Amino acid sequence: MRGSILTSSFIAISIALCGSAHAWNEGGGEQDEALHLTPDLENGMDVYEVCSACHLPEGWGTEEGTFPQLAGQHKEVMIKQLADIRALNRDNPTMYPFALPESIGDAQALADVVAYIEKLPMTPENGKGEWAEGTPEFENGKKLYVDNCVKCHGDDGMGSREKFYPRINGQHYNYMVRQFEWIRDGKRRNANPEMVEQIKRFTDADMKQVINYTSRIPVPKDQVAPSVDWMNPDFE
Repeated sequence: MRGSILTSSFIAISIALCGSAHAWNEGGGEQDEALHLTPDLENGMDVYEVCSACHLPEGWGTEEGTFPQLAGQHKEVMIKQLADIRALNRDNPTMYPFALPESIGDAQALADVVAYIEKLPMTPENGKGEWAEGTPEFENGKKLYVDNCVKCHGDDGMGSREKFYPRINGQHYNYMVRQFEWIRDGKRRNANPEMVEQIKRFTDADMKQVINYTSRIPVPKDQVAPSVDWMNPDFE
């Protein structure tokens, strides 16, 4: 019953806020509070049990892209995104009930869980696009990445924790395509306006090719699980 009430409240508030403008990264509030707290990894593991139902105990998400890989992501990026969802600055009706303080806790819980997730090794086989290195589509995607994405996400796709740019190496292709399309088309309200401007002229083909290239950027070996059969020992 409580979940139904929370979901209904969220829908009502979302309708009221629909179309309202939000600055990309104003900071303050819960975001700043969580960023300055010392994380408790043991509590972070306990909090992550709520998240693991969708993102998996390993934090790898799903290759078909419904749920992103969280393992290895910068904790600063995850704090911002969670704070945005909780403040209704990012639309995510599926996740919202699980991100509420009633479900996972206060700002300290945010700091704890993202610190735990950041330390998880990434999947050695993220979902990739269809074009292998050497194909014209791969090479065009690489050029688009160099011309448009390197400034923020880097040659290696590592992003920037200080600027809240996510690492995108090792992320699932289908998830990234969906987010790229939403950002390009103005459907993600907390998107960085500089990125919106940068990619607004991308065609669907450009979008798929640049994300195909991105999905194939290698992750450093010391940040990857030893095999696809690796299981998070904290949840065995």
